[in-house]
Amino acid sequence: MKSLRLQSALGLLVRPCAAPAVTAPGLMAQARWAHKSATAQPPQIPAPIPLVPDVETFLTVIGRGLKQHASKFPTWEALFTLTSDQLRELGLEPPRTRKYLLRWRQRFREGRFGVGGDVKHVENGTAELKIQEVQKSPLVRLRSVVNVPAGKKVEEVSPSDLVRVRGVKVEGVRSIVGPYVLPMKNGGARLTVTEGMWEDRRGHKVDGGERRRDEVRFKRRVAERKALREKQGFY
Repeated sequence: MKSLRLQSALGLLVRPCAAPAVTAPGLMAQARWAHKSATAQPPQIPAPIPLVPDVETFLTVIGRGLKQHASKFPTWEALFTLTSDQLRELGLEPPRTRKYLLRWRQRFREGRFGVGGDVKHVENGTAELKIQEVQKSPLVRLRSVVNVPAGKKVEEVSPSDLVRVRGVKVEGVRSIVGPYVLPMKNGGARLTVTEGMWEDRRGHKVDGGERRRDEVRFKRRVAERKALREKQGFY
């Protein structure tokens, strides 16, 4: 019995091992790229909205000077399908500009618009806003801002065509206030497409930004003390 066990153990020791499969790194990368290309979904192209019906208006409202690149996008589909490398070839520099455009493209796909993105009735880039009053009780009257077709009153529009507008509100009795909202002579207000109205404002660096702020301020204090001593005649 012991001899059989010994023979089995010797057989395992002297059995030839199979050589491990070796795959070149380049082939592995090509395989991963081929798999990714086969499974990648085409980019989603969202439909334009009434306030942003074309490429130029989209680049205008997101700001940061992107309006000057409108001629580089022949169609709405091109705006939402070009890759970052293709945008660089078109001359969108610096890289933060491309990243900003890509970020806003994704937000637009997800329906996360800026002010006026929910309006329905727009004419020549302008949406008219009116105050809708709802009598809840003899003592309670609710007022809200709605978008109506140009030249129409709230009473002349069916409830299904009235669109409540986010980001604006009623102030006092008859005033509509909000970003990029201007009053009209005949009552109500208008919201007009304006360059940078959806722009994400960049922070303003003070004294060189966070990483260099202490160094810049220290050198400034040294220079001020030196100037003061020179003025007092110590140098």
